[in-house]
Order: sequence, then structure tokens, then C-alpha cells
Amino acid sequence: MAEKFKIIPLGGLNEIGKNMTIYEYGGEMIVVDCGMAFPGDDMYGIDLVIPDVTYLIKNRSRIRGLFITHGHEDHIGAIPYVLKQINMPIYCTRLTAGLIKLKLAEHGLEKSTKLVTVEAGQTVKAGKFNVEFIHVNHSIADSVAFAIHTHMGTVVHTGDFKIDPTPIDGEVIDLARFGALGKEGVLALLADSTNVERPGYTMSERTVGKTFLRQFNGCNKRIIVTTFASNVHRIQQVIDAAAACGRKVAVTGRSMENIMRVSTDLGYMKVPKHTLMEINQIKSLPLNQQVIVTTGSQGEEMSALYRMAFSTHKQVDIGPGDKVIISASAIPGNEKTVSRVINELFRKGADVIYDRADMLHVSGHACQEELKIIHALTKPQFFIPLHGEQRHLQLHKALALQMGMAPDNVTVAENGTVIELTTKHMKMETTVPSGEVFVDGSGVGDVGAVVLNDRKLLAEDGMVVLVLPISSFDRKLLADPEIVTRGFVYVKESENLIQELKDISAKAVNDMSGRKRKDDNEIYRAVRSAVSTYLYKTTKRSPMVIPVISKL
Repeated sequence: MAEKFKIIPLGGLNEIGKNMTIYEYGGEMIVVDCGMAFPGDDMYGIDLVIPDVTYLIKNRSRIRGLFITHGHEDHIGAIPYVLKQINMPIYCTRLTAGLIKLKLAEHGLEKSTKLVTVEAGQTVKAGKFNVEFIHVNHSIADSVAFAIHTHMGTVVHTGDFKIDPTPIDGEVIDLARFGALGKEGVLALLADSTNVERPGYTMSERTVGKTFLRQFNGCNKRIIVTTFASNVHRIQQVIDAAAACGRKVAVTGRSMENIMRVSTDLGYMKVPKHTLMEINQIKSLPLNQQVIVTTGSQGEEMSALYRMAFSTHKQVDIGPGDKVIISASAIPGNEKTVSRVINELFRKGADVIYDRADMLHVSGHACQEELKIIHALTKPQFFIPLHGEQRHLQLHKALALQMGMAPDNVTVAENGTVIELTTKHMKMETTVPSGEVFVDGSGVGDVGAVVLNDRKLLAEDGMVVLVLPISSFDRKLLADPEIVTRGFVYVKESENLIQELKDISAKAVNDMSGRKRKDDNEIYRAVRSAVSTYLYKTTKRSPMVIPVISKL
């Protein structure tokens, strides 16, 4: 019987974020990445979305480790929530470990979790797997791809990557190792599809540094820069440009302060002496000597830039003396919130620089030609595109076919699909539980489709509460029902409608009085049905109708 190697994506397919992939061989398994996704507009009140790990919980005794490619939230954001259910060792590079430690401390898991730091070029033995860490370039330092070696063959998992010939830290992607693996033989390649729609090559991070110098030189205003907090190299370039122009730098925003502390402690960021100042101190300097680095590039409501724009930041008031540089592109779905902040900054009189044409932001993901290079170097027998919506995955499949791969050896899978590989064939015949688990405050998974549907109803059409004073003796109505509405109509301006609702609910209760047997549930259903039907006919709206039976 032929040996089998199983690949099971639990997140990251047909979506952006929530990346998680299981590798199974010889009765053992490892997990690569453990990410979260941001909630959609229809997920009212949800803080974040994480993968369904039911299958991992069921097979926890077979897990040999969690391997993390890099420290972005869509690859590490679910770690504390998953570790509360499954205790497994984590293997990652130094900066990634520093960021994970912050999360573990926040959730009280730092003492119970084994966190192992691995350098690029090293290999970790995890049961029947040997996981090799390969250095790649991305928009966060210390990113790696994995070569997962087993007796059956080697699988290459790229993680998020790009090919940057002039990276800020001088560490170029290890293309030689990808080429060597290709010569040795690669059973399967799983690669990042995020930027597959774009032809050509992704620009080098250094191009943004030149833009900062151009924007800083000769500027007489205070400069406020926002970018992704995790982009250590981008922040380094802001600091270098500020130092070159004789400016001091202050940092604001919790995630930005955290990343500065971790990256400087570990040596990933080098701050010139006397350049960094506290935000309260920097205000005493002339405007043309100040640079403030802040969170808020995605327009998040609690971020420092949002609070500056809407005048709720305690230390910074934005005005005509400011130049605001937004060094990031809006994540799909965040366009409206980013535009709102930009409009408010303009209203305050600030000079806002946000046009991508000025090279204020470059992607951390590979474009088509870079993806082709990885395909050409690794020469995989099988290919599975990862990290993208359906169009990204299909386009990446087409790219692999252009590279000469056999159609039967390339597949676009779904989350939860079990992809079985032998040395000759690939098949997908079974699935495991997968999907979305919602995190709402301290609750994980206790908000499901029913609750979300109720929140959607409340948000769209509001709520009508009917308080029914009913005799506990004969179940008859003792007084007029009391009507309370929220998000539906203003009671004082809709007296006729409210009176109609009182009459309809009273009639529904009284119509039940002739029946021999009637319980509270029957009354509840009769009133709700009568009121809901009337409201839809007269208002074309469907608010949530809640009868409350008050026995007297």
C-alpha cells in the first residue's frame, strides 16, 4: 500500500487571512500558522474571526508542533485562543517569537507554552517531520518559508513572501536553497497567491525610503507618518529619514510602541542616538524638528491617528502645521474607514500625502514573475495555491499550468478539504470540520449564526417589545399592552402606529381566551405573528418583535 501524505487547510483559502494548514504523515501531524481574520461588515459586534480547530482538538495527541512563518496577525492572531484548547510547542524565528510572547502574556499563557526560537537555515525534528526554515523577504522581518521533509518526500510551504533584491536588512531571499530543493525533488509546493493578479515584480522596500527623504527634505511642518506597526523595515526608514533631516521621532499607539520595544530589544531596529523622544517631550520642539510615527493606517476607530483626526488624542492636535503621510494601502474592506480619516485630516487643514503613485507603500507579496521564479526553482510534482480569494487561487493555478504542470497535479482546494498525496497521485475525497469561529470580547465561539442574524435584524430594522400584563388566573389581558421600541420608530412621533400595535396585540391575546388550553408560548407566538405581519404590511420593515408576558 502506497504511503500517504495529507495536507488539510483550515483557513486562508477563498479568503484573506485566518491562515492555518495541517500536514499529516505516518499518523503524526504538524500545523503551519495560526492566524485570524478581521470581521466582515455583516458581523456586528465581532472582534475577530479564527479557524475552527475541532479536528485538531480531536487529534491533539498526534500534533508534534505549531510552526509559524512570520509575525503578522493573519498568521499568529489566533494562537492564544487555540492554545487554550490545545497545548502544543511553537517553533518560529526571533522577532516572531517576541510578538507571540506579547500575546501569550496578555492571555496568561507564557508559562504553560513551550516557545522555541529557530534561525533561518536550521531544521527542527518534530516526530516524523523535519521542518527546515528558509529565509524569505516580506513586509515584516524574520519571515521564513518551510521545507517539510519526510521519508515520502519534501513539501515546500512559502508563507507570505516576495523577492526583494535590495532588502533593508541586507538579507536576500534564499533562492539558492529553493533551487537546491528543486534539484533534490519537491513533492508539492504550496505558495502565497495574494499578489498573483499583478504582472511583473514587486518593488523593493528601499523605494519607500527614498520617498520619505523626498517628503522630509525642506518640509517646515510637523510630519506624522502612519504605517502597519509590524513593518519594522518601514519604521526603520522613517527613523533614518528623520535623523538625516535633523528631526526627532516620537511613537504613539499601543501596537506601534510594542513593536518598537520588541524589535529594538532584539536588534531588528537600530535607532540613532538621541533620535527617539517621548511624545510629551517632542511637543516642545519646533514643528519642523518633529516626526510622529503612529498606528491607524487602516482607519481603525481606536487607533492613534483616528483619535488625532477626530480630536480625541490626549497629546496631539492636528492642524495646518502638519503633514500626514499614510504609508500603507487599505486592506480590502477598510477603504471607507480609511477615506473617513483622510477626509477628517483634510478638514483639519493638514497636508495629507496618501497617493500610492508617490511610492509611499510597496507590497510584501510576490507578483507573477516572482511566483514563476519559485515554481521554476522548486519544480514541484504537485501544486496547491494558498492565501487568497477564489480569483487569486484560480489565477495561480493558471500560472502553474503555464509553467508546464499537468492539470491533474494542480488543485484549488477549500478550507477543510483533505488533500491526499502519494508519489504519483493527488486526490480530494474527504473533508474535516472547518469554518469560522467568532471572538466577541472574552467569548470564543459562543456567538453563532443565530445570534449574528439577530444582530443583523436589530441593526437593519430595530426592535419592538410588547409588555403584556396577563392574569395568572385566567390568562386574560388586565390592561393595555405597553410598547417599547429601539431603532424602529420614535414613539412620540408615531402615536397612531403604536396604538395600532396595542390593539393588534390585545386582540391576539383575547382571541386565545376562548380556547380551553393555552400556555405562555402559545400567547407569545400568536402576538409575535400578528404584530410582525401587520408591521411588514404597513411599514415594509421587519423589526425583531419580542412579546414579554408579565403575569399578575
